[in-house]
Amino acid sequence: MSRKYIALAVILILLFMSSFFPANPLYRINWALLSTIIVVCSLLWFFGKFDKGQITAKEIALIATMASLAAITRIVFSPIASFKPTTFIIMISGYVFGARTGFMVGAVTALASNFFLGQGPWTPWQMLCWGLCGVLAGVLGNKQKDYHALSFIILTGACGYLYGWLLNIWHWVAFIYPLNIKTLLAVYVASFAFDSLHAAGSIVFASIFGKPFYQILRRYRKLL
Repeated sequence: MSRKYIALAVILILLFMSSFFPANPLYRINWALLSTIIVVCSLLWFFGKFDKGQITAKEIALIATMASLAAITRIVFSPIASFKPTTFIIMISGYVFGARTGFMVGAVTALASNFFLGQGPWTPWQMLCWGLCGVLAGVLGNKQKDYHALSFIILTGACGYLYGWLLNIWHWVAFIYPLNIKTLLAVYVASFAFDSLHAAGSIVFASIFGKPFYQILRRYRKLL
C-alpha cells in the first residue's frame, strides 16, 4: 500500500475520532451524509481505475451482459425478500474474469436494477457492497487455476452476510438514534434473518449453477 493511501486512512480515522469531542466542529456531524460521500468517492476511484486500464469492447460487452442478467434476476426475484441469484452472478463474473470485472458487474447491477426498484442514497452503498463481492470472488479465482466448488460456495455465502452487514451501517447512521453500540447491535440482530436468507440463496444458486456458469464464462474468456 502506497504512502498516500496510508496517509488518507490515518486522516479519515482522526476525523472520525475527533467527531466525538463536543468542542470539535465535526461534533454531531451528519454521518449519513458524510459516509455516503466517502462511499461515492470510493466508487469514483474504482471507476477511475477501470477507465485508465486497458479495456476492450468485448470486456465492456461482457460487463454489460452479466450486469444486465444480475439486474434482471434481482427484479424478478424481488418478491422473495433476499433470496435471489444476483450475488452469485456477480461473484462468478469476478471469479472467472478477475476483480476489476467483478467490481464493475456488481456496481452496474445495483445502479441498473434500482432504476426499476427505486434509486436513493442507498444506491451507492449497494454498488460498493456488490462491487466488493465481485472483487473478493476475483481474488479467490486468481488463486485457483480451476473451479473449486466448495471454496467458491463458501465465499458466496459469506458475501451474502457481508453485503447485509455493510448496508446495515448505512441504515444505522441514516435512521437510528442515538448512534451507539446497543443500537448498532440491534440493527444487526434485526437484519440477521434477511442476511441469512441472502446467504442461503447465494449458496443454493452457486451450488446448482456454479460449474455450468464457470464453464461457459471460461470459454468466453479465451476469446478476450
